[in-house]
Amino acid sequence: SRRAMGRAMGLAGLLLGLFLVPAVLVSTSLRHGASRSEPEPSPEPALREPASGAVPEDSLWPLPQWLRTSHRQLQLAPGRFQLVHGAGSSAGPACGLLQDAFRRYYEYMFGQSRRRKRGRRPLGARAEPELSQLQVVIESREPGCQSYPHLASSEAYHLTVTEPVAILKADEVWGALRGLETFSQLVHEDDYGSFLVNESEIDDFPRFAHRGILLDTSRHYLPLKSILTNLDAMAFNKFNVLHWHIVDDQSFPYQSIYFPELSDKGAYSYNHIYTPTDVHLFNINLFNTGNCPHGTECPLLMFLLGQKDLLTPCYNGEQPSGSFGPVNPILNTTYDFMTKFFKEISSVFPDAYIHLGGDEVNFDCWKSNPEVKEFMKKQGFGIDYAKLESYYIQKILDIVSSCNKGYIVWQEVFDNKVQLKPDTVVQVWMENNYAHELSSVTRAGFTAILAAPWYLDYISYGQDWKKYYSVEPLDFPGLLLFLYACSVCESLWPRASAVGERLWSSRNVTNLQDAYKRLTNHRCRML
Repeated sequence: SRRAMGRAMGLAGLLLGLFLVPAVLVSTSLRHGASRSEPEPSPEPALREPASGAVPEDSLWPLPQWLRTSHRQLQLAPGRFQLVHGAGSSAGPACGLLQDAFRRYYEYMFGQSRRRKRGRRPLGARAEPELSQLQVVIESREPGCQSYPHLASSEAYHLTVTEPVAILKADEVWGALRGLETFSQLVHEDDYGSFLVNESEIDDFPRFAHRGILLDTSRHYLPLKSILTNLDAMAFNKFNVLHWHIVDDQSFPYQSIYFPELSDKGAYSYNHIYTPTDVHLFNINLFNTGNCPHGTECPLLMFLLGQKDLLTPCYNGEQPSGSFGPVNPILNTTYDFMTKFFKEISSVFPDAYIHLGGDEVNFDCWKSNPEVKEFMKKQGFGIDYAKLESYYIQKILDIVSSCNKGYIVWQEVFDNKVQLKPDTVVQVWMENNYAHELSSVTRAGFTAILAAPWYLDYISYGQDWKKYYSVEPLDFPGLLLFLYACSVCESLWPRASAVGERLWSSRNVTNLQDAYKRLTNHRCRML
């Protein structure tokens, strides 16, 4: 299967987030330098001129912004066809990202042929002209071979398939990777073992700059091999953000450099861990998120890990109850721990953002603790414990900011009227009335992440992909800048493919019948 090929390098061009996997996206207006206050321009509809006699394997997913295909077919001879660097390209053989991609996509296109039984071509059948090369030209002076992808990275490309040489042009390597995926989908094998491609021209770019998937490995540990397989599937669907929910109340599988006891005592077993070396294997950006160690779902975990000073002792009347609540926000030692921990996280995960959690906050334990109540009195907070939460969050934001990282919080932090820094990103995950929540968040001047309509781990029956495909991210009063979809592995593909096309293709690509046909073929490609 495609996913079995080149998994380690199938990661290139993906942005990752440490702790969750929703589909994250950012309006392409940011990539082109447009003001955040400007509405998204109406995209031109994708132009399609289907080839007469074109075979089903020609179906593309996600659909490019603009494409033209011809009935004229070209033949590719696996022994002679080459993926090469074109003349004038700023990238060359020293660009490891592209060299690995060339090997990977050559195997995707031709590797299955050796395993198939083929019929005999009829005598006198016409031989198609041959396509000898796909030349890849990177036009920017800084191709991106030695860097991580980021918010402003260009994924645009232009692909021309004509005899005798196809040309793929892109500003940066990230666009070339997307174009290679598209070209590989154009190539198909007929019943006689010949590899064919229709003459085509494609101009393509993502509607949203960031498009992501959430994987939760704190509740459901996944071996590295499974994560890498999902990253390949993300590349097949042109996702570029992995939001990795790596730790939570259920387990702490991340093996910290400074606090190894966290995974020693918090992982499901000594074998169910992820090391900093594992993270570096991905060769991509990761941003961190989760409710631990600073959220409210980690009291038991932190207690078991021996970090008792971090947690608030709960009281029953005047006596300690023996249980513990959220992180204790009144102790300086809490912030000493957080400073050291976030410095480590910032060095291990190179993405620009860290997710600080903060959902489903329960103040009951804070309310029961006499030391916390005394601290509230001294600070002038009265009995408004949302102000104590705000005090804590502001200190954490300062710590993360000192690490030169951006920050993301769950919507409850915003709803509790915590005083947030202007550049805070707010994640909207509750499905109930999410359009109103998005409007409130963005009108307050914050960037928003939308996950609410794309939680794919809900149990449902039938073709529920249509529901996810039909969501229009910008159908709300305000300006949305980030989006994403969430799931666990077992129910992810090909349902997440529906979200992938919604986030990549033109807003006008909405035909469910056409999508069903193409998605059926795309599913077969991924098997």
